[in-house]
Amino acid sequence: MQEKQSIHGSWASRWIFILAATGSAVGLGNIWKFPYITGENGGGAFVLVYLICIAFVGIPIMIAEVYVGRRARQSPINALETVAEESGSSKSWGLIGLMGMLAGVFIFSFYSVVAGWVLQYIQLMASGALNGISAEEAGNTFNGLLGNPGTLLLWHTAFSIMVIFVVAAGVNAGIERATRVMMPALFVILLVLLGYAMSTDGFGQAWSFMFDFDFSKLSWDAVLVAMGHSFFTLSLGMGTIMAYGSYMPKKASIGSTVLSIAALDTIVALITGLAIFPIIFSNGMDPAAGPGLMFISLPVAFGQMAGGQFFGFLFFVLVGVAAWTSAISLMEPTVAHLVERFGWGRTKATVTLGVLVWALGIACLGSFNFMSDFHIFGKNTFDFLDYLTANIMLPLGGIFIAVFAAWAVKAKYAKEEIQVSDTAFALWRFVTRFIAPVAVAIVFVLNL
Repeated sequence: MQEKQSIHGSWASRWIFILAATGSAVGLGNIWKFPYITGENGGGAFVLVYLICIAFVGIPIMIAEVYVGRRARQSPINALETVAEESGSSKSWGLIGLMGMLAGVFIFSFYSVVAGWVLQYIQLMASGALNGISAEEAGNTFNGLLGNPGTLLLWHTAFSIMVIFVVAAGVNAGIERATRVMMPALFVILLVLLGYAMSTDGFGQAWSFMFDFDFSKLSWDAVLVAMGHSFFTLSLGMGTIMAYGSYMPKKASIGSTVLSIAALDTIVALITGLAIFPIIFSNGMDPAAGPGLMFISLPVAFGQMAGGQFFGFLFFVLVGVAAWTSAISLMEPTVAHLVERFGWGRTKATVTLGVLVWALGIACLGSFNFMSDFHIFGKNTFDFLDYLTANIMLPLGGIFIAVFAAWAVKAKYAKEEIQVSDTAFALWRFVTRFIAPVAVAIVFVLNL
């Protein structure tokens, strides 16, 4: 295939791509979800299984997405069609890209609502409203937020505008410029919080909790959760990594780049655990508090500590930045496709999509108040879209991408793009053909 260039631009360097893709991967899944699922599933043994799953499920599929995107230099639907056609396969493979882009749009609609909660908590922490708060008061504060559609709409709208502003500016002037600022800031804040956590009485207990491998605490359900999260944490199955890969410099090694992204994403998740659990243990709280860990347990903990207001504020800023970088990547594949398909300007494509997704988000935030009686298959709008994307669309996308990249595309084209040794390529192809899709399929079927 003749070397192509994306009409949307390209990353200035391999490291910008690593930071952008890591920004996509590092989101609420790492900072909100990973600590509480680690807490619910027994700690260290769960972490070990999660790391094994990253190696044998996440990394092979991520390599597949990146190489398809870079080879075609187009948005996911067009990239899959182009690469399929080159190998003499059906252009119907482009439907995987359509499903992935729809998943990204659906995820953004409820992701923006949760990010809105985070913005509210940044404001609450900054004002000192959570200082000295009790567990009951923290629960009432969070439930009061969910029951207030006006406040939810305000923050959902603010977050949507933040994302639209960056994506509309383009790959270089928007996403790349934002990445250069936000990702270093995210790492600095995370290290400051880790330093603070290390000074607390609960750090040793937290270290043991996360890295002592007690397999008696590991259930089969925990293995499934680890496998599922290892896949979702890397932003796979929704076209994001394929779109970002299309802007990747030709000379950059896909294998080492993907390993760097996976390593950074995993390090952030582990450091977040080491920053959060000491605070939980120091205050005698339950690490298995579930989704309420971030919005109920942590505000109580920060509210009781010396300097807690400042560090609590820093923590929620960290979560907000992570949510912002991830949400940008959720919109990019569809915006790129609208530009390619209809010849729209980038601003028109971004604003049009942004308004549609914002409107869908109103139904999601209404799930907790004025639309709480509206259900789809027994679930409110928020829970339905979460279930549809996490349990059906993303796993199917991952399975099909693995099958496409390792079965439908001719080996010589894949090897030409991935540029690794014969042994490394054979290993990648074997894992992507037989292990990764089977593992994701198991999670898919059992989660149904």
